[in-house]
Amino acid sequence: MSIDSLRRSARATVSGLPQGFWWLWLSTLVNRTGAFVLTFLSLYLTVELGHSAWFAGLVVALHGLGGVAGSPLGGMLTDRWGRRPTMVSMHLAAAACAAALAVVTSAWAIAAVVLLMGVAMQAVRPSINATIADMVPAHDVRRAYALNYWALNLGFAIASIGGGAAMFLGYRTLFVVDAVATTLCALIVFLRLPETRPETPTDTAGEPVAEERVSMLTVLRDAPFRTLVLLNLLVCLVFTAPWIGLPLTMAGQGLSPSSYGVVIAVNGIVIVGFQLLVNKLTDKRSPVVLLSLSSLLFAFGTGATALAGSPVAFAATVIVWTIGEMIHVPTNAAATARLAPEHARGRYQGVMGMSWAVAAFVAPIGAGAIVDGPGPDVLWAACAAIGVVAAVGYSIRLRKALCEEPEEVAAAAGAVRTGEVAPAAGPVKAEDAPSSVSA
Repeated sequence: MSIDSLRRSARATVSGLPQGFWWLWLSTLVNRTGAFVLTFLSLYLTVELGHSAWFAGLVVALHGLGGVAGSPLGGMLTDRWGRRPTMVSMHLAAAACAAALAVVTSAWAIAAVVLLMGVAMQAVRPSINATIADMVPAHDVRRAYALNYWALNLGFAIASIGGGAAMFLGYRTLFVVDAVATTLCALIVFLRLPETRPETPTDTAGEPVAEERVSMLTVLRDAPFRTLVLLNLLVCLVFTAPWIGLPLTMAGQGLSPSSYGVVIAVNGIVIVGFQLLVNKLTDKRSPVVLLSLSSLLFAFGTGATALAGSPVAFAATVIVWTIGEMIHVPTNAAATARLAPEHARGRYQGVMGMSWAVAAFVAPIGAGAIVDGPGPDVLWAACAAIGVVAAVGYSIRLRKALCEEPEEVAAAAGAVRTGEVAPAAGPVKAEDAPSSVSA
């Protein structure tokens, strides 16, 4: 492939999206560029403050537990209060928590701050995902989620490198920088990002029409979406397991911690370097096919870890499940937007985010217990089996709910050809989706 063709491909990948999306993209990049807390928290607790590794693991788990509560809270606020107010307030709350970590020294005060930080950081995600679904044309939603995910990982890579280089300034300085970056992110959203929450519909006389009330219980009763959430939980468990199981497996084979650092860095390098290419190759593909494929890549990549015996082999397994990650994350977010009614996008994204938070809390504990008990081979075999189950589930249970209607495809294609703006990511209404309660 020539340089010109690569340039054209890159231009096609980033073109055609509204200006508001790029301000949101920039806020994500700024926020993640200063994301030092989670990266260095365990080292801060053990090396700087002298706490045990057990306590450090507990504090990190509390961050995930906070996310379990924060995700549905953020979803509710996104729909009731608005996208922009939720983003601004939760970013500022996360900034306050980061700044507090630079001051507090009590063990349980640190644990409480990290718990609240988990609530705030996870609560902002439904508003971000709902905003993208509101402002981006339906046929470009998955591409927009992929680009935002790329910004997240690009920022995280910069934070990891910059944080390591700035360690001589001290952990507390890094936490202050995190707070400043998150505050700047909130300012970008407040000053440049418009509110995108759909207006209340009106009748022919101009009177507001009462919309169907959607609670969290209503969302959970939506059969296709509930299936999507449960299958995503399975994938998230498989995705999270290597972050605990991989370093323990490599250490059990006598490999050094530095070897693990190099191997896991492959994840970020692949995402930053190839997310746009993967997005180009998978664009316009069936979401069911992509979700099934990503699940199989997770299954194969994690399962093959049991056979690896060198850093190169371990890095190869990371590449496989990282490709699955690059396919799965934007596709799952777009599928969530597709199944959600316009006035309940926040709640739907909040429930979906809760599946990520539950996995972030459960998987580290489970992976550690399995490695200490039956052994790492059992962990990787279980991950492979769960990934295959998820792939089968997507193919069997969601084929109808996520299939694209011929009229939608034709309308999107026509809008592209004529240069018209296609409608925002439209939900699958109850009358359009078989066996859907409120989607």
